[in-house]
Amino acid sequence: MDLKLLCAGDVVGEPGRRVLREAVERLRRDGRLDCAIVNAENAAGGSGLTPVLYDKILQSGVDLITLGDHAYRRNEIFPILETKDRLVRPINFPAGAPGREYALAEVGTGQRVAVLAVMGRLYMKPPVDCPFRAVDRVLAALPADVKIIVVDVHAEATSEKIALGWHLDGRVSVVFGTHTHVQTADECVLPKGTAYITDVGMTGPHDSVLGRRKDRVLGTMISGVPSKFEVACNDPRLCGVLVTVDAHTGRAKAIERVQYKGSAQATDGYGNS
Repeated sequence: MDLKLLCAGDVVGEPGRRVLREAVERLRRDGRLDCAIVNAENAAGGSGLTPVLYDKILQSGVDLITLGDHAYRRNEIFPILETKDRLVRPINFPAGAPGREYALAEVGTGQRVAVLAVMGRLYMKPPVDCPFRAVDRVLAALPADVKIIVVDVHAEATSEKIALGWHLDGRVSVVFGTHTHVQTADECVLPKGTAYITDVGMTGPHDSVLGRRKDRVLGTMISGVPSKFEVACNDPRLCGVLVTVDAHTGRAKAIERVQYKGSAQATDGYGNS
């Protein structure tokens, strides 16, 4: 039996949440989706996640949620990190950091899918432990009967993401990169059966600079004067990959890069996020 997984990238603000809901609903209606996994660390006004939005994202049809370097941006998320079982923070945060290192969801006809997130160290803040050793440690702790394992590599450097893909080939089902908000064109199934993409891209307003208002970002870059980078509104799109996985072996059979364009919004682009 095959399972169809969606791995989608950084959900930015209200436009990202809206197009995420639209895309997941359509994919499930069309029979193209068994499990949806998203990085939601930018879901709350472009930075962080709140308890209310955690619930709303799950209600939109998402099964598992990952976070990255903005995992602790909102203090109110701490109780959710400690008590809920569908949300993970990066596994290589220092020992004692709040949150789960992996999460499990039962999908399809009872298959369990595990997800974990790991942060890169190159050009990233805050400093974290070695991602290679951290992922080895957590994989060894997963239940032996879990065959479908998905890893979100939240990193800046493409070299580090690619190296982690090769490190994990044949040991996990999917390695998908997040953080840069720009979808790459290198999706593939590696030789030992791991689906890989360097970055799945952004789920949010693409008429923007990485989800933020163009005028704010340009003004600061040109003048050097800081300003608030509000979330933009127009051209919402979901970016991600659809991966077909053999449920019995956990090996990926196919990976497809996807972009879903959301419903248009009549706005000047400077609305609320």
